[in-house]
Amino acid sequence: MIIGKAISPFAIKRRNGGGGTDADAQAFITASGISGTEATAINTLVVNLKSANIWTKIKAAYPMVGSSATSMKWNLKSPIDSNAAYRLVFSGGGTFSSNGYQPGGVNGFANTFLNSGVDLTNTSNHISYYSRTATVGVVCEMGTYDGLSSSFFQVRTAGNYISGNATNAISFTTTGSALGFWLGTKRSNTDREIYRNGVSEATNTTSDSLALPNILIYLGARNSVNYIPSGAQLFSNKQCAFASIGDGLTDAEALAFYNAVQTFNTTLGRQV
Repeated sequence: MIIGKAISPFAIKRRNGGGGTDADAQAFITASGISGTEATAINTLVVNLKSANIWTKIKAAYPMVGSSATSMKWNLKSPIDSNAAYRLVFSGGGTFSSNGYQPGGVNGFANTFLNSGVDLTNTSNHISYYSRTATVGVVCEMGTYDGLSSSFFQVRTAGNYISGNATNAISFTTTGSALGFWLGTKRSNTDREIYRNGVSEATNTTSDSLALPNILIYLGARNSVNYIPSGAQLFSNKQCAFASIGDGLTDAEALAFYNAVQTFNTTLGRQV
């Protein structure tokens, strides 16, 4: 009498997820509707971020794949169509292509629905932006400002990152091109750093415990209150091939983050 049947070791491997698609990657792939090389690149990205222990430090990540607003709105960490999941809502137009999202520099931006003063920790945070546009200028890639404190990132003639007191920017004046993966991070009240392609560009150790603005972070512009003009301002023209918001990162994590994102964009043929 047959009381059971043999189970293929390959079936066991698939059941346990061995050698298959990461579950978090699959959730994003399903929500965004991407396939083929883009799906493969997303899976590798998630696996690499987890291997580098960066995944848990990210609150929102936007891979900008699928060539449409519908596919690019999803948060890689939580691909649910709701404000609470930090999915993007685009405003003012912009260009969506296989190379990412380009706000246009006039009135285009995206609301992340992530509140810098509520959802981020003042002593441990980061913002990153992968720019495929070389032009520098007085614009803001993403962030918030309330007239006193700031949490934003800019790649301009003097690239800078601010988290807290608006006068305590991490600035440098050697930026001739905005191309690359930019990351600004704060690890304590006296430890702020900005990286380009995993390499440190500048630091700021001035003590700063000022709370972050209690407003939503915009991508492609800066969201401002108590300032004229209020709302979206300093619109960026830089094509975005990846962006993230989350906890503070070490030197090693900043480099590993760059390597993971660069591998991702290289797979898609849009690396710079």
